[in-house]
Amino acid sequence: MACKDEYDVAPLYTSGEFQRRIAQTLDGDYRLRFHLAPPLLSKKDADCHLIKREFGAWVLPAFKLLVKFKFLRGGALDIFGRSEERRTERRLIEEYFATIDELLATIDGDNAALAAKIASVPEHIRGYGHVKACHHADAMKRQHDLLAAWRNPAAARTAA
Repeated sequence: MACKDEYDVAPLYTSGEFQRRIAQTLDGDYRLRFHLAPPLLSKKDADCHLIKREFGAWVLPAFKLLVKFKFLRGGALDIFGRSEERRTERRLIEEYFATIDELLATIDGDNAALAAKIASVPEHIRGYGHVKACHHADAMKRQHDLLAAWRNPAAARTAA
């Protein structure tokens, strides 16, 4: 039920493994550049997608700070938790529990496979930002169709 957010990504860059792999892979003079779209600092394009900006290696200490402030996640001081994407993620978790409750109320041997398909819909919601939003839209369409079959199995058999 967890969604990977900024607090989860930051440790990937600060654990030491990232720097070790860069040092093993690259020789000579190089500069690190990160393409990020921090919700509070990024502008949006015409389609309301956050525009990524280039940041230098100076963001690595900022990532370390994020790691230390992970305890803020979900609280009043969580600056990332206010974004539409994070609010949607929290809503989806609540909706998922409601869907599972609905499935459990009437699951039996005849509809268990359909229940498994419905329960696995969130696995298809991947990515960040507008990529995730697109996957979310596709997944919700799939869930809608599957739930229609769940709620009216006779109609689903007739349509098939």
